[in-house]
Amino acid sequence: MEEYHNWQCCGNSHRFSFCQYPFIISIAAKKVIIQRDSEQQMISIARQSLVDKVSRRQKPDMNMLFLNVKVRRTHLVSDSLDELARKKADLKKKLKVTFVGEAGLDMGGLTKEWFLLLIRQIFHPDYGMFTYHKDSNCHWFSSFKCDNYSEFRLVGALMGLAVYNSITLDIRFPPCCYKKLLSPPIVPCDHNTLVGICGVTLEDLFQIMPELAHGLNELLSYEGNVEEDFYSTFQVFQEEFGVIKSYNLKPNGDKIPVTNRNRKEYVQLYVDFLLNKSIYKQFAAFYYGFHSVCASYALLLLRPEEVEILVCGSPELDMSALQRSTQYEGYQKSDLTIRYFWDVVLGFSLDLQKKLLHFATGSDRVPVGGMADLNFKISKSETSTN
Repeated sequence: MEEYHNWQCCGNSHRFSFCQYPFIISIAAKKVIIQRDSEQQMISIARQSLVDKVSRRQKPDMNMLFLNVKVRRTHLVSDSLDELARKKADLKKKLKVTFVGEAGLDMGGLTKEWFLLLIRQIFHPDYGMFTYHKDSNCHWFSSFKCDNYSEFRLVGALMGLAVYNSITLDIRFPPCCYKKLLSPPIVPCDHNTLVGICGVTLEDLFQIMPELAHGLNELLSYEGNVEEDFYSTFQVFQEEFGVIKSYNLKPNGDKIPVTNRNRKEYVQLYVDFLLNKSIYKQFAAFYYGFHSVCASYALLLLRPEEVEILVCGSPELDMSALQRSTQYEGYQKSDLTIRYFWDVVLGFSLDLQKKLLHFATGSDRVPVGGMADLNFKISKSETSTN
């Protein structure tokens, strides 16, 4: 942390810092930097809140140290939107979730359930915010125009809160999404600067829409006369709510034929339209939501693939490591029941191991710190089975 703060203060000076070469820093160390940086911001905000209370001769309340989210299960998305919008100044505080009308303190389980239920509802195909592509097994932003993009901002904020609260999310975004999320890495001072726009290639489209990308690749390698055989122009079509709409990829694009000479330009403009321009407002709201929580110079240290691991965890499972770090309540690790349990789990196929992990934690991926960070516990139930 001392190294990080020296780099943060010295900026572009000639003083050496390991942070100038983030590729040599492990992602586990980067996660520590991000969380400590967040904690210091949280402490600063909490201290200011405390000073304000005392100066007004009001009694300090411990709740002021937390981001307290109260939601109704029947209005999960709207309540979450309202809570996070009203408590923008508290987003960097420790998260606590309460479901209205339900008893119970949030010791981590309610927070995980809140994330799980929200993600499940928002990413459902019928909800219309994201499109699921079966060929690539990932979600992408719906290009449908709407009047309010606050729900996309909510998803971005959820991702940021997950990073700061060490919760892995079951989200299937392509790598391109995280590249856009760091474009630029921190919110620019000039609000007129475009955000979430990055250089995209046909390879990025392959990761989302492989069939379409394959077709465009065939266009590039076609040996015949493109203009006469394809009869295409610099115009594309999209279906929105059952209506086919047309968009020009360049001025007067509907009057410019695609030829052997300009087909590379056509493909590049088409890819840029699909991954940048057609979803700009949706992604910009998502970008600002994420950075409303994660805005920090520490993001300059991260590569896009590292952001994905911070949000979604690692897909590599090591159940033996989970066995070593598991805590027990009412059992000893030498008990026959426990030995049988691990014999069965270690003999599971990878798919079944992932299902067990998803059942126990809400995600089938491992957090950055490894299995030990899951705080996996096996407790004995005293309930009678008679």
